[in-house]
Amino acid sequence: MSETGSGSLPAQAPVRTETVRAKSVTAQPVRKGWPHDDGYRPGRFTGWILPVAFLLLAEVCARLDIIPARLLPPPSELAQTLWSLAARGELLPHIWASLARVLAGFAIGSLLAIALGLLVGISRRAEALLEPSFQALRAIPSLAWIPLLLLWLGIDETPKIVLIAIGAFFPVYLNLVAGIRDIDYKLIEVGTSSGLGAPELIRHILLPAALPYLFTGLRGGLSLAWMFLVAAELIAATRGVGYLLSDGRESSRPDLVLAAILILALLGKFSDSLLRLLEQRSLRWRDAHRPSATKS
Repeated sequence: MSETGSGSLPAQAPVRTETVRAKSVTAQPVRKGWPHDDGYRPGRFTGWILPVAFLLLAEVCARLDIIPARLLPPPSELAQTLWSLAARGELLPHIWASLARVLAGFAIGSLLAIALGLLVGISRRAEALLEPSFQALRAIPSLAWIPLLLLWLGIDETPKIVLIAIGAFFPVYLNLVAGIRDIDYKLIEVGTSSGLGAPELIRHILLPAALPYLFTGLRGGLSLAWMFLVAAELIAATRGVGYLLSDGRESSRPDLVLAAILILALLGKFSDSLLRLLEQRSLRWRDAHRPSATKS
C-alpha cells in the first residue's frame, strides 16, 4: 500500500502543475491592440457613407431653397454639367492633360528628392551645404514661383511640370532624410563590418529601413502635386481641370467650379489609393499594427 501511494504521487504532481499553469494563462487579461483592437471589420463601402450623406443633404437643402443654388448647386446639377462636358467630348481631354502634367511633375520631383535625400542623409558635408537652402526654398508659396517660371521657361508645358515637381519634391525629400536619420546605427555598423560598400549599404540597409518614411513622403508629395496643378494650369493653360476652375470662375458658373473640384478630389483619391496599394505590397515585411481581424 505504501509503495503504491508513494508511486502515485510523482505521477499526479506534473498534471496538477500543468493545470495550475493553464489556469494562470487563461486568467490573464487579453491585451488590446493599439489603440483599440476590438475586432471591428469596416465594410467595403464604409468610406462612402460620409460623402454620400453630404451629397444627399446638399441636394435636399438646394431643393428646399435652404441654400441658394447660386452658392451651392445641387449634386444633380453637377452631374448634368459633367455629363454635358463628356457628351461634347471636352471632359476626357481636360482629365488626360492634368494627369499627364501631374505624373510628369511628380516623377521628376520624386526622383530628385530621393537622390538628394540620400545624399543629405548619408553625408554631413552635403547636409551642411544643402539643408539651409532647401529649408528656405520650402517656405516659398507656389504662386510666387509662377512669374519666375514664366520669365525663364515661357508659357508652354515646361513651367507647369516644373512647378508641380517643386511641390512634390519637398515632402519626399524631408521624409526620406528623416527616415535615414532614424535608422538604428547598429544596422549600419553590421553592414560596414560585413564589407558592404556605399552602394550596397544604401541598397540593402538604408533604403529598406527608410522605406516607410519614403512612402509617407511620396503620398504627401502626390497630394501636393495635385494642389500645385491648379496653380500650374493658371499659367496660360487652355486645357486641364485647373483650366475648368478658372473658366467657371470667369463665367460665374459655380456648377463648373464644383464639378472641377469634384474631379480633382476623385483623381487625387484614386492616385493615392494606387500608391497606398503599392506601399502595402512593398512593406509586407513590416511588423506594424494590423487589425485583429486580419491576424491569423
